[in-house]
Amino acid sequence: MITCFIRYEIDPFKKSQFCDYAKAWGQAIPRCGADLIGYFAPHEGSSATAYGVYSIESLAAYEAYRARLAEDPLGRENYAFASRERFILKEDRIFLRNVSLPHGPKVSP
Repeated sequence: MITCFIRYEIDPFKKSQFCDYAKAWGQAIPRCGADLIGYFAPHEGSSATAYGVYSIESLAAYEAYRARLAEDPLGRENYAFASRERFILKEDRIFLRNVSLPHGPKVSP
């Protein structure tokens, strides 16, 4: 399993458009095969940094997922919405693998 972290630089005056964009991905991403962890909009600190995070089985699965997303009606509309409204100024994507041990309950001494 790999996790995709998308770092967005958004127009701080168009945060509500980014939130609408994120809500649409909340439906389309799971439908197309990825495990959406969430989209995160600015709250405190930077007013222009946002994130999208989801997990998928492999880079090969990611390629198939991206193809499904491009064909999904909501996916296509969301890409068009972002292009039309121009609230995303920059987008960077990185794929990471969780290498920590599984988290368990805290044990009292």
